[in-house]
Amino acid sequence: MKNILSASFVVLFIFNLKIYSQTKMFTHQDTLRGTITKEREWWDLKFYHLEVRVNPKDSSISGKNSVRYKVIKPYGLMQIDLQPPLRITKVTQDNAPLKFTNDGNAYFVRLEKEQKKGDVNEVQISYEGKPKVAKNPPWSGGVSWKKDSQGNDYISTTCQGDGASLWWPCKDHQYDEPDSMLISITVPENLTDVSNGRLRSTVQNSDHTKTFNWFVSNPINNYCVNMNVGNYVHFSDKYKGEKGILDLDFYVLPENLEKAKIHFKEVNRMFEAFEYWFGPYPFYEDGYKLVDVSYTGMEHQSSVTYGNLYENGYRKRDVSRSGWGMKFDFIIVHESAHEWFGNNITSKDIADMWVHEGFGAYSETIFVNYFYGKEAASDYITGTRANIRNDRPIIGTYNVNNEGSGDMYSKAANMIHTIRQIINDDEKFRSVLRGLTKTFYHQTVTSEQIEKFISESAGIDFSHLFDQYLRSVKIPVFEYKIENDSFKYHWANCNPEFDMPLKIKINETEKWIYPGTEWKEMNMEQNAKISVDRNFYVQSKLI
Repeated sequence: MKNILSASFVVLFIFNLKIYSQTKMFTHQDTLRGTITKEREWWDLKFYHLEVRVNPKDSSISGKNSVRYKVIKPYGLMQIDLQPPLRITKVTQDNAPLKFTNDGNAYFVRLEKEQKKGDVNEVQISYEGKPKVAKNPPWSGGVSWKKDSQGNDYISTTCQGDGASLWWPCKDHQYDEPDSMLISITVPENLTDVSNGRLRSTVQNSDHTKTFNWFVSNPINNYCVNMNVGNYVHFSDKYKGEKGILDLDFYVLPENLEKAKIHFKEVNRMFEAFEYWFGPYPFYEDGYKLVDVSYTGMEHQSSVTYGNLYENGYRKRDVSRSGWGMKFDFIIVHESAHEWFGNNITSKDIADMWVHEGFGAYSETIFVNYFYGKEAASDYITGTRANIRNDRPIIGTYNVNNEGSGDMYSKAANMIHTIRQIINDDEKFRSVLRGLTKTFYHQTVTSEQIEKFISESAGIDFSHLFDQYLRSVKIPVFEYKIENDSFKYHWANCNPEFDMPLKIKINETEKWIYPGTEWKEMNMEQNAKISVDRNFYVQSKLI
């Protein structure tokens, strides 16, 4: 997803997320976008056929989305989302035109046909206009209308957070996904479109355009749907994975072809590490693609976009400042990890985006761990703590399309690393990760579901830990004092119920202790030295 920058400017620039105060007032439009409204809840999305004609000459698009759905309970009003300056021009069902009204970014379609429980019906939504231009993709969404070095049109879409309704009409809420999708993009005949899934056909049209038909056979969240239009060349590879042979396809600009053939071998390393830790790639049926774009990159399902300069690190920088971040291509590793966490497992509400970004960010650590060892991984994850702001809780406000803090990346990753220490068994920890991707395979989830699963799978109640790190900005402080042969300690700067165990060293001897918010005491030899295991995301203070 949106990516991490490095070093001194990370605090101000990281992710370019909207910064909300704790007293932010949400609008009617926020509620329409972020709530499972009664106009959404009555129908279950089954299939999209998105047809888009791209006109680079005037930066406009037009098209149609056919929406197939199953009636859960009878109702006659359907909410479809599309953001201006785009506009819906016509809606039909069974070839009959339907009336609709507009309320900001939401359209409400009055269905004339009786909607009977269990029926599968379809509406067709036509639209047109000049979509919002992405000013700073992927952090601000929209369409990027660029030119490549040879003057060819170079076009892409990004819409995480801002919503897929920036460029196509849809049920723009993460809780409901189509079971499959057909994406048909029409572009000038000298260009190629690359979208999600597998290419079913390419049609030469009489008006000097081509239509590329891509089929996604798995559920897909709205913001991962993308189109990438350019003068692409293609090469491919195979990966022998846990579920068999996985097709790897690469679409790059001609000037990048030779270096891409070398640099994209990183993809095989990524799959080796992630299938070990996370389990099988979740979309074997749709293959895996890496696609050149004009921005840094993002995790569009089975169509991961890439613009990281064909260099290791994040745009030649190490986000951890540890040195290990320059051993791999950040974009290939981080964005591909979202195939497991973000695309396979998707948060129902954007407030729970840590489920995507915390595990996505932690994927960097387990990649380093897999290839370079646990100490290197510890160097990496602890180095990312300089990115943490503790400005507001990781979990945002529900039902208003509100992301929490950008700390959903580095802070959530350090929380996961802390949980790993408490489990204190890497095989069990790995089974928890693999259990998540298997249990919630192709599902939308809440944070509570993920939290409960981790606690139950580990056999450890992490509820107070999750509350501390996800819903509070306080970082626990391990306060201690040594008085003669007495060692006294407790947790400070934390929730009253916080009771996390901690690994310390007394001189050179490792010891597990179990602080609470009340002082505890134990005997120890005089002049002993106390140190806290660096893998726990806490602070310590001798008083």
